[in-house]
Amino acid sequence: MQTQEKPPAKAPLYIKMRDEDNVAIVANQGGLHPGAVFADGLQLIEQIPQGHKVALADIAADGVIRRYGEVIGYALKPIARGSWVKEALVRMPEAPSLDSLPKAGGAASAQPPLEGYTFEGYRNPDGSVGTRNILAISTSVQCVAGTVEFAIKRIRDELLPKYPNVDDVIAITHAYGCGVAINAPGAAVPIRTLQNLARNPNFGGEVMIVGLGCEKLQPELLLPEGMGADGDDPDIMRMQDESLTGFGEIVSSIVEMADRRLEILNRRRETCPAADLVVGMQCGGSDAFSGVTANPALGFAADLLVRAGATVMFSEVTEVRDAIHLLTPRAVNQDVADALIREMGWYDSYLQVGEADRSANTTPGNKKGGLSNIVEKAMGSVIKSGTSPIAGVLSPGERVREKGMIFAATPASDFICGTLQLASGMTLHVFTTGRGTPYGLASTPVIKVSTRSELKRRWHDLIDMDAGTIATGEATIEEVGWDIFRLVLDVASGRRKTWAETWGISNALALFNPGPVT
Repeated sequence: MQTQEKPPAKAPLYIKMRDEDNVAIVANQGGLHPGAVFADGLQLIEQIPQGHKVALADIAADGVIRRYGEVIGYALKPIARGSWVKEALVRMPEAPSLDSLPKAGGAASAQPPLEGYTFEGYRNPDGSVGTRNILAISTSVQCVAGTVEFAIKRIRDELLPKYPNVDDVIAITHAYGCGVAINAPGAAVPIRTLQNLARNPNFGGEVMIVGLGCEKLQPELLLPEGMGADGDDPDIMRMQDESLTGFGEIVSSIVEMADRRLEILNRRRETCPAADLVVGMQCGGSDAFSGVTANPALGFAADLLVRAGATVMFSEVTEVRDAIHLLTPRAVNQDVADALIREMGWYDSYLQVGEADRSANTTPGNKKGGLSNIVEKAMGSVIKSGTSPIAGVLSPGERVREKGMIFAATPASDFICGTLQLASGMTLHVFTTGRGTPYGLASTPVIKVSTRSELKRRWHDLIDMDAGTIATGEATIEEVGWDIFRLVLDVASGRRKTWAETWGISNALALFNPGPVT
C-alpha cells in the first residue's frame, strides 16, 4: 500500500494502493470540498465523500480505471483529474475467463513456522478442539423449533447450573426439512450442512436431534457418518412418537436427553497448540477502506495462524470471482487450482439459472462506502486471505480436511456464509466491517474489526478492534495483524469475550438451499 507522507491531521489525504493506480480514495472523515489541495498538488474540482475515488490523472472515455493494480472498470465518459469517480461513470469489466487462468504455483510458504503459541480449548474425543463448550440440539424440520426453544429455557434454568464447564445450550433450527425436493441434487448442500453442523468442535461431539416424524428430511439423515439411532441412549427424539403423551412429556424427554449429554460435556479447558484452531474469515458491510485497513491486517493475521499450523477459511464466491486469477497461482497443486475453478463455474451457473449475475452482490451500503462494483469489492475482499498457499477447497457445507489456508465456497450473505463455515468446522470467526453490523453467532465467538476509526468510536461497544489506525498512519498492517492474532488466542481461550458475546446477541443460522421447494 502506498500513501503520501503523513500530513497535518486535517490536511487533505488520499490513499493509493499501487504505483500504477490512476484512482485513490479520499481518507478524510466527512470527505473533502472543491479546491482541496493534496500534498502532491492534486486539486479537487468537486466535492468527494470519504472513501470515494478521486481521479489522479485524466481518464479518457473507455479508459481503464485501475485500483489495487487491477482494472476495476472503464470510464463511460471522460473523467478529469481531481474529479469524483462516481459509480455511474464506471462500466464494470467482464469476469476473468475460467478457461485460461494461471496454473498452480505449488510453492510452499517462505515464512518460517510460528512455534510455541497456544490457547485454552476443549479437547474432543475425535481430536478436534472447541473454543466454546456448547450442547447443540439439532432439528430436522421447522415444525419442532418452538418446542425445542421451550425446552432450552428449562435446560438453561434447571440444568446448566449443575454443569459449570458448559457454556450454553442452543438449537440448530432452520426452514428446511419439509416441502422440499429431498432427492434433488441441490438437496445435498443443506443436508450435509446440517450433518456437519452437528459435528462442529464447539459442540463437543454430543449429537442430539429432535424431529417431528412425518417430515421429508428424516432425522436419521442428519446423523454424522458412522452414527446410528439405535441403543439405550438414541440420539434422536421424535415428537410424534406414540409413547409420548402431551406437550409436557415431550419437553421432559428433550430435557432428559440433554441432561445425559451435559454430564459428558462438563469438562475443563486444556492447553492446546494454536494448530488446533479453525478460524473463519468474512467481511460484511464493506466499504472502500476494507481492502486498505481491516482486510490486509486480517490477511497478515491469517498468515500468522497458518504459520502456527492452524486452519483458516475464507469464502464468499462472488467476492472472489473477479480475483480468481490472483488465487490459482497460490494453490498448492493443480488439483486445488482446478477445485477453485470448479466452484467459480458452479456459482456462475447457479446465478445464471436465477437470472442474476455477480453484479447483484454489491449493496447500497457498499456503494455509499465508496465501492463502485463487485470487481473493486472483490479486490479488497481477497486481501484477507493473506499470502499463504491455498491448501484446499470445500464445496458448500463440506467439512474441512486440511490444515492451512482453505477456500470454503459459500454465498456472500453474512448469515449463510457463517452457517456454512460452521458446518466446515469453524470454531472462531473474524468479521471485518466498514459500515458496521451487530452480527454474531451463538455457537462461536465473532471478533468484529472496523475498517475506520470513526466506526469504532461510534460503536465502541460493538466493535472489538479498530484497524482504522492503519489509514491514519498511527499503526501498520503488521502491528494490527499481530493484535488480531493475539486477540484470536485470547478469545479462543475464553480469557476475553467479544462484544456480541457480552451482549448475548446472535443471528439465526441460515441454510443454503440451491434445490427446489415443492
